[in-house]
Amino acid sequence: MGQTHEFGGVTLADVEAARERVQGRVHRTPLLSSRTLGERIGAGGPVWLKAENLQKTGSFKPRGALNQIEQLSAEEQARGVITVSAGNHAQGVAWAAAAAGVRATVVMAEIASPTKVVATREYGAEVVLHGQDNIAAFAEMERLRQERGLTLVHPYDEPLVMAGQGTVGLELTADVDDLETVVVPVGGGGLIAGVATAVKALAPHARVVGVEPEAGDDVARSLRAGERVSIAVPQTIADGQQVTAAGERTWEVIRALVDDVVTVSDAEIVETMRLLFERLKVVAEPSGATALAAALAGRVGVRGDGTVGVVISGGNVDAVRFAALTAA
Repeated sequence: MGQTHEFGGVTLADVEAARERVQGRVHRTPLLSSRTLGERIGAGGPVWLKAENLQKTGSFKPRGALNQIEQLSAEEQARGVITVSAGNHAQGVAWAAAAAGVRATVVMAEIASPTKVVATREYGAEVVLHGQDNIAAFAEMERLRQERGLTLVHPYDEPLVMAGQGTVGLELTADVDDLETVVVPVGGGGLIAGVATAVKALAPHARVVGVEPEAGDDVARSLRAGERVSIAVPQTIADGQQVTAAGERTWEVIRALVDDVVTVSDAEIVETMRLLFERLKVVAEPSGATALAAALAGRVGVRGDGTVGVVISGGNVDAVRFAALTAA
């Protein structure tokens, strides 16, 4: 039986309920082990990689989106849902809405990856391109939400979304014995909030460490300051982590349950993408590689006898960009 705690409106029971809703509809993604990576980071055994790059739509995002959409009233489902996203959440909502028979509108900045725009449309969503950054896109999303009476599926700051993402943590704790450290990429905080909720309840001895790109270190700054800090839109190759601040709810969970948040450089992210491809035949997008990059850089504080789980959060990078980034 797990420990009982509630931060950000999410409990272990919420995460377990989310698992019941989404299991059999999203993938229980594989765990990939690597003794070579374990040796490189100084772990007592292999590193266990949670391969969310192999999830439906190429990232962890459908877990939370489906969990929220399934909980909407019949009236809300009939009106439809809306979201704003750089790409992965867009695809997750588009897929989840189609799976639930609900219409979806997705607002994306005009600079969004063309590959992600096409994929979102192919999953069945109406895509609205607006503005040069996520701030402008969010403003347009809010206008359309009110105009059309749509329900927002927030990219991260929604308890049902956080609970759905937390199913990653349930699977990790079930599949890996004696977890000592869990390393998770951090953008708006939905993934790490859900994972930390599950891990700290079921394996309270385990450390949960978040990872941000150096240019987007708002959560690391927030932990140092003891309050939520906002920054300018970060300039980084990790487009899934170009967030100016953690959510209000996700920050509450992070402050209470996450042990540390560290950063990695773009160069370290690229080197990790290359290593994953060459050694494990895993394709990770930049944001998906940040957690492992931090472990390899020695910033996670792995104990020599510890078991380490690392979330590879996504693999949505097109062939041209992947080749350009990883070219020697």
